[in-house]
Amino acid sequence: MLSEKLFGVISLGCDKNRVDTEKLLGLIKERGYRLTDDLASAQIVIVNTCAFLESARRESIDTILECADYKTGNLEKIVVTGCLPQKFIGELFEPLSEADIFLGINDYKKIFEALENSYRTGKRENIVGQGKDGYIKPRVLTTDEHFAYLKIADGCYNHCTYCLIPKIRGKYRSYPMETLLEEAENLGEIAELIIVAQDTTRYGEDLYGRNAFVELLRKLSELKNIRKIRLLYCYPDVIGDELMDEIANNEKILKYIDIPLQHSEDRVLKLMNRKGTRAGYLALFEKLRKKIPKIAIRSTFISGFPTETETEFENMLAFIKEAKLFNCGFFAYSREPDTGAYRMKPQIHHSTKKRRVRALYEAQAEVSYQILSQFVGKEIEVLCDGIDYEKNCFVGRAYFNAPDIDGKVYFHAAEAMQGETYKVMIDKNDNYDLYGRTEDYSL
Repeated sequence: MLSEKLFGVISLGCDKNRVDTEKLLGLIKERGYRLTDDLASAQIVIVNTCAFLESARRESIDTILECADYKTGNLEKIVVTGCLPQKFIGELFEPLSEADIFLGINDYKKIFEALENSYRTGKRENIVGQGKDGYIKPRVLTTDEHFAYLKIADGCYNHCTYCLIPKIRGKYRSYPMETLLEEAENLGEIAELIIVAQDTTRYGEDLYGRNAFVELLRKLSELKNIRKIRLLYCYPDVIGDELMDEIANNEKILKYIDIPLQHSEDRVLKLMNRKGTRAGYLALFEKLRKKIPKIAIRSTFISGFPTETETEFENMLAFIKEAKLFNCGFFAYSREPDTGAYRMKPQIHHSTKKRRVRALYEAQAEVSYQILSQFVGKEIEVLCDGIDYEKNCFVGRAYFNAPDIDGKVYFHAAEAMQGETYKVMIDKNDNYDLYGRTEDYSL
């Protein structure tokens, strides 16, 4: 019966959730079932949800309700997977009657059995928690063909007081190195492999009884189909000399590192259950820049955490100016149930949080502008991501640009191919992007 059905898939949330979706697509394709990007044509639609923040949960539910509109046409079944049912199935199953099947983060392999049961009985199925945490090998990329994410672990044991991830994803679980190497090799020719997990830098501690992150990076670097490697979600307290030296000396590893700090002030960091300090962070940046002179450091920060004072906010503004990071993401604190920070008082008013986040972005914009202006008049290597039709030019990324979260390089060229690297002369910059041309381009 299922072999006759057309599957559509929607992926919400982060790049780690994207990898889960790609593996779900791999399972569907491995069975020989058909896939479509046109939801109006699909008989079965799968929504892989995010539940990290209240806004993400709202988006997930809104997406499910929007899909339900297709039931007046071809759509027969809505399958809800991922973080939302994993954590909130008790609150969702009855009221979200538009969905036919619910699966959690470890239940993807049960999807076909659940669908067959639902078709046979006409009843809704709740399979959350019935599957096993098995590593899924088949995968269908949803990124552009020249770059891909490699999720090296799931779960987290940092237990930050603002974060639901340990309650959703469970304890930290590294994937076996041999299966990760096989997965990476099977991706085909990849210009940029982006390493992700809730915390990439603790890779191997649970599985091997030692930190094996650098060992994994070295073995991934030996793969001939991988041109460059980018590191995301590196926790500051685990970044040591071995990792710094590997980034500095390994030609395949881009001189870029994403370090989620979340705050700069010691009292707030302690309330967040973060292990860092303001002085420690600045010392880490200094050491990274000494060992890797061209290193591009990116981070994320939360403003409006409960009890955050105006002085602490002003100090974080000063930290942003002093740290001189290439790029940052700033987020207003989201009060999440079942987290340590939920009951902390006083909670900061939403208008105050919005004002503080806006000011942080403005401060970082000035920093980013000054950093990017140093590239004007210079030639840099740019990986072409394709064409920007609105700007009528090619668009790509330098080593300091991760997909989606950082800026871009817009450039004119006589011709350029997606996935190839070009030398681009930079003519100008704004707060986040660079603009230039290749040598063969003439006005």
